Amino acid sequence: MKGELRLSQKEARRLYVMEQVCAGHLTVEQAALALDLSTRQVKRLKKRFAIDQAAALVHGNRGRQPAHTIPKEVRQIIAERAQNAYRETSCEHMAELLSRFDNIHVSGKSAAPIPKAAGIPLRYLHKPARRRRSRDRMPQLGLLVQLDASQHAWLEDRGPELHLHGAIDDATGRILGLRFELQETTLGYLHVLEQMLSNHGVPHSIYTDRRTVFFSPKAGKLSIEQELAGETDALTQFGYVLNDLGIHHIPASSPQAKGRIERLWGTLQSRLIVELRVANISTLEDANRFLLTFQDEFNHRFAVGPADPVSALKPSPTPARLRQILTIRRDHRLASRGSTISYAGVTYQLTSSHRIASLAPRSSVQVLTHMDGAISAWYEGAYYELTPYHPKPKRPLSTQAPMPKAAPKPPKPNKDHPWNQAIGRYKQGRTIRATLPPDEESRRFWDDIMSQR
Repeated sequence: MKGELRLSQKEARRLYVMEQVCAGHLTVEQAALALDLSTRQVKRLKKRFAIDQAAALVHGNRGRQPAHTIPKEVRQIIAERAQNAYRETSCEHMAELLSRFDNIHVSGKSAAPIPKAAGIPLRYLHKPARRRRSRDRMPQLGLLVQLDASQHAWLEDRGPELHLHGAIDDATGRILGLRFELQETTLGYLHVLEQMLSNHGVPHSIYTDRRTVFFSPKAGKLSIEQELAGETDALTQFGYVLNDLGIHHIPASSPQAKGRIERLWGTLQSRLIVELRVANISTLEDANRFLLTFQDEFNHRFAVGPADPVSALKPSPTPARLRQILTIRRDHRLASRGSTISYAGVTYQLTSSHRIASLAPRSSVQVLTHMDGAISAWYEGAYYELTPYHPKPKRPLSTQAPMPKAAPKPPKPNKDHPWNQAIGRYKQGRTIRATLPPDEESRRFWDDIMSQR
């Protein structure tokens, strides 16, 4: 029995001491002092040693599988997921995915040794040292919102490389909006702003970097029209939107200054990529639809409560007013004498409540492009819808009704025509008759002559 067991150093020491006790070389008190045990425990070991020899000194659970051991079949599933669908995840994230999609409920610490034993690397196996924050969180929800975009292979090799636009609340770490686009654009940030305004409200301040999407390179160089309009600095398209909403815009001097959203990108590049892979998403449209549910799950998992329960978010404008504000306003057109403008090869009239606006000739009209591609107009401090104007076309000459022709004049006979000769004789006879004395016989005489002719 002794040769069949592999004893640890501690167990080998106990074996030697118990052999000395049984041989009478050591007393129970001396053995208890040597093994750092009570005399009662040494007596138990002596009694068991007399029956089982060295096996009495081995722990009773030696070679027995614990009751909470993960079954072999489950371990194989975890190893397979860690190598394929859930690769490059953290231990905690992998445990969440196993519970949600595979109905395997294990902790991150229990799941971590399984890929490690199979030689599968895991990211974030050890928690990094906690760093001291240089700035405390804002005390209220909506007091400061950080806005940025991250370019990454979010769909891996299943789709194009995308730019993820996002907004995160500084006080709670709650995601307020996410949007995928092919490039970092003003339209992408407007979609994020629309989500934030529609679902939460208007924040007090927005914190961004100094990209030209947010701040114009012509800052400090205002035109005369802008100065007369009361503007204090040149604004970008996004700046006009924030100005209409009354949101204070703060520029960041470094990426570290907006570290909360920078850390968000690191978290999403670890978790969101795997979530998109598991959902088998490969297109931009499907990815944007997936983000709507992903935000809620992420906020439930990671968002914290603010220090001050009173929210700093203001009520959002009405949907109609919000549609007017979230626009691109870069085009100007001059009104014609017929109160119309021309844009993209189409003639438009400005209408409000089905009434056509009267425009001063050569006055400036600003064309607004909405996020859905529709267009409207801003003229003299008011919004107008643009209605295509189709004037009645002039009918071509070929299609006009022919003018009625005048009756043809009878041909005029020549001077030597018999008709003219007879008329000449008749006129001559009347002339002669007019010169005769007005007696009855003379008239009757000339009447007979004229009738004979």
